[in-house]
Amino acid sequence: MSDTPRTAPAQSKSQVAYHVIKERIARNEYSPGYRLVLGRIAGELQMSVVPVREAIRRLEAETLVTYEPNVGAHVSMVDDTQYRHSMQTLGILEGAATALSAQLMTPEDVRAARQVNTQMTQGLEHFDPHAFTAQNQQFHSMLFTHCPNPRLLDLVTAEWGRLGNLRDSTFSFVPGRARGSVQEHETILRLIEDRAPVAEVEAAAREHRAATLAAFLAVEHPGAPTSASLDRHVIAP
Repeated sequence: MSDTPRTAPAQSKSQVAYHVIKERIARNEYSPGYRLVLGRIAGELQMSVVPVREAIRRLEAETLVTYEPNVGAHVSMVDDTQYRHSMQTLGILEGAATALSAQLMTPEDVRAARQVNTQMTQGLEHFDPHAFTAQNQQFHSMLFTHCPNPRLLDLVTAEWGRLGNLRDSTFSFVPGRARGSVQEHETILRLIEDRAPVAEVEAAAREHRAATLAAFLAVEHPGAPTSASLDRHVIAP
């Protein structure tokens, strides 16, 4: 057997185009409604239109891009319904991943996550929603990264990406939610430290996500359901 290390296969042109376009959408360089001119993108990436078209189709399947006959492709508009569904889905997936991961977290892992949450708390005085959102994602990834189920981990990561494309910062809309969020983070960390039952950790993580969604809906749609009713709706058979 050869000891020669295997090199990672080179990305195809369509994969390169896919990642470039998706990153530009995530950075809001291609904002909602932005028209994606295939020829222009192909010229920028120094490739033909064919791989760019393949990338656009892949992004369309992920609902990040919308294609209209005789009009062309454009970045999908923000849809509150999609956002709500994504948050509900992430609540279920991330709750399970966090609970499974919690059993494998070391005291050092918990201390590192608490340090990030402390930084988030300190940032409340001069609140920057985008910086807070980035730290929030870092915090949660530290909680679910040890999940032993790779398929579940992939689903959580994908849903986080989709959520980021739908709204770059939920806390821009509900800045008052940030203080409650960091307090709930500490609650989850204490459960992990105390080796609480898996079901308790999962419920706390899921309710945390539902509370953020409820706060957003209360601002955007007054009279929206509470976090408790949203959580019951998510787990209803």
